[in-house]
Amino acid sequence: MVARILVVDDIEANVRLLEAKLSAEYYEVLTANDGPTALALAAAESPDIILLDVMMPGMDGFEVCQRLKEDPITRHIPVVLVTALDGRHERIRGLECGADEFLNKPIDDVMLFSRVRSLTRLKMVIDELRQREASGRRMGVIAGAAARLAGTGGRILIVDDNERQAQRVAAELAIEHRPITETDPEKALLTARGPVDLLIINANAKGFDGLRFAAQLRSDEATRHLPILAIVDPDERGRMVKALEIGLNDILPRPIDPQELAARARTQIKRKRYTDFLRNNLDHSLELAVTDQLTGLHNRRYMAGQLGALVTRSTKGGEPTAALLIDIDHFKKINDSFGHDAGDEVLREFALRVASNVRAVDLPCRYGGEEFVVIMPDTTIEAAQMIAERIRLHVSGTPFRVAGGKELLTVTISIGVAATSGENDTPAALLKRADEGVYEAKAAGRNKVCARAA
Repeated sequence: MVARILVVDDIEANVRLLEAKLSAEYYEVLTANDGPTALALAAAESPDIILLDVMMPGMDGFEVCQRLKEDPITRHIPVVLVTALDGRHERIRGLECGADEFLNKPIDDVMLFSRVRSLTRLKMVIDELRQREASGRRMGVIAGAAARLAGTGGRILIVDDNERQAQRVAAELAIEHRPITETDPEKALLTARGPVDLLIINANAKGFDGLRFAAQLRSDEATRHLPILAIVDPDERGRMVKALEIGLNDILPRPIDPQELAARARTQIKRKRYTDFLRNNLDHSLELAVTDQLTGLHNRRYMAGQLGALVTRSTKGGEPTAALLIDIDHFKKINDSFGHDAGDEVLREFALRVASNVRAVDLPCRYGGEEFVVIMPDTTIEAAQMIAERIRLHVSGTPFRVAGGKELLTVTISIGVAATSGENDTPAALLKRADEGVYEAKAAGRNKVCARAA
């Protein structure tokens, strides 16, 4: 897995050693010897990971990390602090500055590459989501990015058959979060599919295989993106490496330090909320891309894709597909007489009436302006004509309220009906026949339904 890694250390020999190790594994390496240079390189080059020495003159690693995390351009880059210090205070301070992990000198190569691979996977996912969200904002279908999302108040599931340890962890987390404990992994699987922000698992559980349980979560679509923090004995190096390889997000060594636990939990929850925000924005942008914003119906683009598939199925021996093309009569007069706001009210109400008079399998869409289309799978032209007549009566039979209910408008529609016929039929030909039906209805005095056979 190729990645660009920025190595920051004021000692040239340390830089060259790390550069050699990483280059041998085919990583692209950038280097800096002080904090200001590192900040400038990170902003300009956007590396995938930053390996940052803590003890540097002038601006130390803690300050550099904090500045990276405060800058919108660089805050998404994972930072691994590299230090000769092995104290509790330094770890907690680094985590609170936003560091993703620590590596102690001399660096264990296996842990180095395991952590780099793990963080690279995470960075790739976040980058993909950020790029799509940025595209949505450029197209105008997504509002600006969210402000910083909090890492507190999360729902945390603790899975541990050591009840004493689980209760101690829960008590510490309850200061800022809403923890729940579970000793049975089968029940925990069900709970994890609900609204959970973080799962903490005892990788050394005696009653079940903690890492196998974590692998199950990673293979389940509902829990694939759930952050997992594993509690591991620091002497079990192989288990720690395996945890990272199967996709666990973070590791907490025993004995558990309450402040380190709290800091790591906040980091994971904050990151999850940010990625959830990006995914929700992506889903929203996809929905907006196929939805008419005024009426809430699907738009012409979405209709074209669905109609093409249905017509192809019909021409290859499937049931016929019908189309209604609906035009609101004299809509320009409504806009001219009552204003465009009243016209918009009529369009919204008309969309509701259409949607309430078709079947669940039918696809009502706004075609453009005051024209609407209803695509009807597995429907003959006769059945489609009956539904079209029902829509026409519902529209003309009840006046439309506009201007806050102060004005009542009688609205009528002209509908053209067509259905697929023969193996050479096409979506364009189907809609053209329906359009001809609309012209026929208008020529006959409007407020009518006219069907056009192939």
